[in-house]
Amino acid sequence: MRKILLTGAGGLVGSHLLPLINEEHEVITISSKKNSNNNIQIDFSKEWDTDLLPKDLDTIIHLAQSKDFRDFPNKAVDVFNVNTMSTLKLIDFAYKTGVKTFIFASSAGIYGNSDVEFDESTDIIYKSEMGFYLGTKQCSEIILDNYSSLIQVIQLRLFFVYGKGQRKDMLIPRLVDNIQNGIHLHLQGASGITINPTHVSDAVKAIKASLDLSGSHKINIAGPELLTMKEIVEVIGNLIQKQPQFILEEKEAKNLIGSITNMSEKLVKPQVKFKEGIKDFI
Repeated sequence: MRKILLTGAGGLVGSHLLPLINEEHEVITISSKKNSNNNIQIDFSKEWDTDLLPKDLDTIIHLAQSKDFRDFPNKAVDVFNVNTMSTLKLIDFAYKTGVKTFIFASSAGIYGNSDVEFDESTDIIYKSEMGFYLGTKQCSEIILDNYSSLIQVIQLRLFFVYGKGQRKDMLIPRLVDNIQNGIHLHLQGASGITINPTHVSDAVKAIKASLDLSGSHKINIAGPELLTMKEIVEVIGNLIQKQPQFILEEKEAKNLIGSITNMSEKLVKPQVKFKEGIKDFI
């Protein structure tokens, strides 16, 4: 049994991961509100002290991200504090207190877009169009790279995770709302970009499996099938029995596809196809 500190337990991935790892490990969560005996109340957007954390942890799973990540520049400092400063303080604490494993939820968006799939060896180059949120994720990865020879660091790059309980301002929930309300959807080219969305059940199984890795790793967490945005929208439309409305833009679609080779070999092979996975959200 491990003693695990889990941040972001109230989010989509964290809320599905917590019951999965709680069966075998002692899990302490962090949230901005006190909600259980095994919860530490910390608001990462404000000043906080690592003295609040237990000194006998085996693993830290850092999933927390700012809910205000779209509100730039109004909430820029809060977003940086939650997404990046918390990463630095937690990995520094982990190193100084002998934590064995640090698992971090990064974002596939740091790759950018391309006609080919991205694997973990792809060079991550900052581009201004990346935006502030993805910049904070890239900053966190740079920080963790510097600790990866000192402590076991596992950086998981998540590709479009979706599932039951997801916030309505995320991609798949927004698509559902737009179709339901008859709002026209913009597509680049004839079919829109191609992605491989990840059902939350596959994502949390992969995170759990990463507890058994040795050494430091960067691994994509992505779904088992490649779908254009038009295909995704049509699946949703069929389920809710509403005909999607499209506006086609005369621009080249740039894809965001993650290789799942390392995920399948080192963690778990993703199983849930979109047509089945979207049902629990609908």
